[in-house]
Amino acid sequence: MVQERTLPTFHASSVEMSREEGLRLYEDMVLGRMFEDKCAEMYYRGKMFGFVHLYNGQEAVSTGVIKSMRPGEDYVCSTYRDHVHALSAGVPARNVMAELFGKATGCSKGRGGSMHLFSAEHRLLGGYAFIGEGIPVATGAAFQTKYRREVMGDKTADQVTAAFFGDGTTNNGQFFECLNMAALWNLPILFVVENNKWAIGMAHERATSQPEIYRKASVFGMPGVEVDGMDVLAVWSAAQTAVARARAGEGPTLIECLTYRFRGHSLADPDELRSKAEKEAWLARDPIKKFTTYLIEQKLASQPDLKEIDSRIQALVDEAVQFALESPEPSPSELYRYIFSED
Repeated sequence: MVQERTLPTFHASSVEMSREEGLRLYEDMVLGRMFEDKCAEMYYRGKMFGFVHLYNGQEAVSTGVIKSMRPGEDYVCSTYRDHVHALSAGVPARNVMAELFGKATGCSKGRGGSMHLFSAEHRLLGGYAFIGEGIPVATGAAFQTKYRREVMGDKTADQVTAAFFGDGTTNNGQFFECLNMAALWNLPILFVVENNKWAIGMAHERATSQPEIYRKASVFGMPGVEVDGMDVLAVWSAAQTAVARARAGEGPTLIECLTYRFRGHSLADPDELRSKAEKEAWLARDPIKKFTTYLIEQKLASQPDLKEIDSRIQALVDEAVQFALESPEPSPSELYRYIFSED
């Protein structure tokens, strides 16, 4: 019988956070939660089609990692659960929502949908439908940064790349091959495992010979860190350390975030495999509620401050839906565009 893993202990007193930083992290997590809740509503109203995988419960991971990076400069590579990564990277909510509606104003011109968000402007290298697909892309992005700096002499090339993926992906070849290459070439990359315990319907502990994923980093001689993925402070602190290492030329880090998705694998999943007790236990660890308590206790924000942010974000999400509804469908005349290079 596999023993249940406990969340790592993290002492918030070890983190120095300003009011501005705290509110920035809170706003990003609330945006992710409200956006996904609205996606569920629109999906069940028939405004979205295909598979839609929501991020509810995992917001501390996206916010903690991406908000430790440089917006518009560093690279982010996602998975099929990519809406919130895109939002944290700075892609406007209206363009993400329009993409989910399949509209021409979407960040992928209506061609990608939920699982294939992309934005060159925001250095979002894409969402990927098949697990592990994004890891080699992220590794390549990190390699080009190192190549430009060390071979081409571009001293401004100090970008860091973050590759997000789930626990199920860590049993695939791309994971091992890319960690090996990143360690061998000392690449500026963060491998971020969002271990939400379930790979679709397969419990993580039943699918791997080493459930503690962060320990796999040792094989490649790179740091491996386990953090409470329901605590944005823990994720943010670990990510800042890893980003600083990467930017200083000290190589990659594997960060395993122990988290949980509050909804089914996708909106088409009846979510009958997970026990009620398990779901309730993790719901009690809601990362937004936890961070709200921290901000108030540390006198970094008041309830009115947070309610004002909630209201503003709700209005932003509502506006994104209206924008998506009013946006045009892609023109049939552009059916073959973007298939081949136009250079």
